[in-house]
Amino acid sequence: MIGMVAATAAGRRGCERLAAAWGPARSRLYVGPVRQCVESAFEECDHVVAFLATGATVRLLAPLLAAKETDPGVVTVDEAHRYAVALLGGHAGGANALAEEVAAVLGAEPVVTTATDAVSMTALDTLPYPAEGEVAAVTRALLDGDTVQLRAEPQWPLPPLPAEPWRTPGTAAEHREQEHEQEQEQEQGRPPLVWLTDETRDPHPGQDTVFVRPPSLVVGVGASRGAPAAEVLALVRGALAEAGLAGKSVTALATVDAKASEEGIVAAAAHLGVELRTYPAQELARVAVPNPSRAPLEAVGTPSVAEAAALLAAGGATAELVVPKRKSAMATAAVARRRPRGRLAVVGLGPGARDLLTPRAAAELRAAAVVVGLDQYVAQIRDLLRPGTRVLESGLGAEEERARTAVAEARAGHAVALVGSGDAGVYAMASPALAEAADDIDVVGVPGVTAALAAAAVLGAPLGHDHVSISLSDLHTPWEVIERRVRAAAESDLVVTFYNPRSRGRDWQLPKALAVLAEHRGPLTPVGVVHAASRPDERAEVTTLAALDVATVDMVTVVTVGNSATRIVAGRMVTPRGYRWQR
Repeated sequence: MIGMVAATAAGRRGCERLAAAWGPARSRLYVGPVRQCVESAFEECDHVVAFLATGATVRLLAPLLAAKETDPGVVTVDEAHRYAVALLGGHAGGANALAEEVAAVLGAEPVVTTATDAVSMTALDTLPYPAEGEVAAVTRALLDGDTVQLRAEPQWPLPPLPAEPWRTPGTAAEHREQEHEQEQEQEQGRPPLVWLTDETRDPHPGQDTVFVRPPSLVVGVGASRGAPAAEVLALVRGALAEAGLAGKSVTALATVDAKASEEGIVAAAAHLGVELRTYPAQELARVAVPNPSRAPLEAVGTPSVAEAAALLAAGGATAELVVPKRKSAMATAAVARRRPRGRLAVVGLGPGARDLLTPRAAAELRAAAVVVGLDQYVAQIRDLLRPGTRVLESGLGAEEERARTAVAEARAGHAVALVGSGDAGVYAMASPALAEAADDIDVVGVPGVTAALAAAAVLGAPLGHDHVSISLSDLHTPWEVIERRVRAAAESDLVVTFYNPRSRGRDWQLPKALAVLAEHRGPLTPVGVVHAASRPDERAEVTTLAALDVATVDMVTVVTVGNSATRIVAGRMVTPRGYRWQR
């Protein structure tokens, strides 16, 4: 819930605009004396937006502050609604993101002073996994450009960090070299370390270390009826501690369906802040475990609850049982580790203009530790990438290689963005990448504005009825197939958009395709030609099938040929939708 406070009529108008955007389920306006409103909103809400001067807000908040982990994020807005200032709880309280959101609604400018946000650096306290240890000291080292090491064994997908990867020695010579380096580090002081691990480790003396806890562990639990939550919790924590495993890496408790409402297990999951997953007994019975038992078989129909549930919830055949079944008087527990899954985002960059790059695409680019793409496309968005992003770019004609590279990086556990122009699924990288990818990685598609749509917007409304896009490049598709598709589109009276229409080495395909269309359409059929849609050198022309000069067309041009109903209205192409009132 977002609490809103205002002291003036202008402030109340701002609150009303925010309330209209967010709705009553998400926002609440506090009315009354300002001090009382601020105190109530601070105590009762997750976030606070105060239409007050920052100085006044600071004085009102000072007596209320407790801890950054629990205090709500606070954003202040000035009287003229020019600025939305993230005042308190930038990361932990979500004030930075809220300032951006408030600014978008009010047409204001967000003001974010958190150091990492100011330089577009990934903040350790905003990683997708919990971080603990010397967060402030290591963050300061990252900001200062000092050497920071990143140790991830195994690798889980993380946003980019400007840190040097931890090098594991292979050969004896490499091992001796690392020992020598470590001796030098001990003399000079070890560099700060970001360590991605689910194991509890003691940092080296004098080395600032942040431990990042991946979501790798699942605890399977079984319990007799009436087992107290305290006993279940003690058993779970004991199993983790004995194995040297971090509780913050536990993502779930898992058990059999028959125990779904067992109070001790339910309360233990709630206390740990993790979900409770349950499975049918017959499904658990099919899981091979090292310690089956007759007691659970007789009680709930499976020879294993704790071990089988842990393994199943952690991925089944790909999971590793790291803590076999442990027992207390009334409960059992086992711990399984799930295999990391890399993440591949296939991102459409749009036709080229920055304002046609979607916010979702920009967010995926900032979250990717590895970006793979054609060099000219990477150049378009390089300024959006965060420090520490590894860029793997290549030239024209290496689509399959880029797809294989992106999938391989994801399989290695990284967060990867594979970029393509327009929509990545339209004549772009999604198809070869997904043909290469198996179900061992997570794949996310990010749609983009296609060249056909960008060109259509420039031309008017040529795609107002059924239409088709056809690439005239015969590098991957035989011309016979392309011509058959063009002929089918011509006979079906579809509006046709031609991609890759003409290059220096392919200058005959477009005239041939237009000739096929001319067999079924009149010479005055409208044709739109758009070069570099949405880019600074954009050029557009509306002409006819007979008058089109193919010499004006190149590989960054889109050619749209209307159907029999398309007409030119005030210099724009319009294809009627076909309704009676348009005839």
